[in-house]
Amino acid sequence: MEAKSLIQIISEDEFLQIVQEPSRLFFKVSALFCEKKKSGKEISRKFYSTLIQETEYLESVLDEHGARENKTWSFFSEYVACIRNLTIAAFYIKHILDRYPYYNLGEPEGSVLAFKESAYKALEFLNSSIEGLRVEVVSTGELNGLEISHDPFSMNEFSEIESNKRLPRTVMEDEVKGEEERILDLCQKYRKVAKMINEIGFQRSDDLETFRHVIPSKLDEKLVRMLKELVHSVQSEYDTYVKNTRMEQSQADLKNLRGYISMPLHLLEVVLWLCHFYERHEDDIRHGECKQQISKIVNKEALLGQIFNFGFHFSKYYLQEGDKLVKEILKGFVEIVRAEVPVPQPLGFHARPSTYLSLIARHHEGELFMLIDDEKFSAKSVMSLLQAGGLLADKGYLNVTLEGSRQAINDAKLLAQNNYCEEGEFPRQLSYLRPDQS
Repeated sequence: MEAKSLIQIISEDEFLQIVQEPSRLFFKVSALFCEKKKSGKEISRKFYSTLIQETEYLESVLDEHGARENKTWSFFSEYVACIRNLTIAAFYIKHILDRYPYYNLGEPEGSVLAFKESAYKALEFLNSSIEGLRVEVVSTGELNGLEISHDPFSMNEFSEIESNKRLPRTVMEDEVKGEEERILDLCQKYRKVAKMINEIGFQRSDDLETFRHVIPSKLDEKLVRMLKELVHSVQSEYDTYVKNTRMEQSQADLKNLRGYISMPLHLLEVVLWLCHFYERHEDDIRHGECKQQISKIVNKEALLGQIFNFGFHFSKYYLQEGDKLVKEILKGFVEIVRAEVPVPQPLGFHARPSTYLSLIARHHEGELFMLIDDEKFSAKSVMSLLQAGGLLADKGYLNVTLEGSRQAINDAKLLAQNNYCEEGEFPRQLSYLRPDQS
């Protein structure tokens, strides 16, 4: 007996009846969006959120019925998806602008103005692009037989709950066990992602041609998502172990750090959605008639400018500024201790163990020294450690004293317990010593 397909093929006329109702609210909300923009009224987060919700619902109906693979409905589907992508990016920019006063960044006035000017320009570009894409959705929808009302809608139909008022702070400050260790771990994770994004190395440029071939060869949605998740992990740890603790209340720098986590997090969200849009709809990865039409509405060069000169630039800027703050925070947690560790066997402090110890010294805040009798050698210098290694061999010492922060000493002791990882096997806590992690 021949198996029957579980998928029922319907006619385009049948689908038209299915998609009519899901599209109704989308057209209503998007028409109000265009009306707000035309009248110069500010578009709130609430309104962006409503547009995202209606667009996602319509897109899900289209995808469930295979509209992207149907010639009649493929353009309509792509335009709806484009509006969704750009509206999400616009929502995050508006969120940043609304929350900016509460981030306590302590920036100079010039930096504040530079960021806000760039953010509003990015928002205007996205709003204009959304407006242009809606024209195509309406045109294609009507061509396909959708009934689209052009009657004016009331602005009061959607509540706009936006407020700069806050309740009094009455939450008791919590005590978190091992909060100092938590803060140190959080700071190290922050520094890691700041270093990663700095090493990617893109700089702002008025010559947008320089960004033409960067996506996806050097920067793509996958890389941006990974960076965003790393920052999100830091924010989650902050909110779990630092927020509303006595430690946070006693240290102003810690309070300010939360803003330097939130800013790059939301900016990377913007970069993520714009990269997604570019890779999917604008670049040469995906071919098709629709791509050409979308490129006419959403200027490719202008889009690249927003990705690199706004989103990526300010993500990097706020992470680097936050990294400076983290360094100051770490200074307050540096406790100087000493420990005796064995000399590496059988070859002593030759190049490999000296390099690993030096990486530990540079990984942590403060100095790490090797003490031999009355002499002090900086562990940040491999050459200094090699010199110390020669002296240890001459004296026949089997153990040596290290002096530095408790965190660096703990890692150095772990390194020594594993005979300085001479076999290339690293404990999880020392994974940052691996060549591919440096």
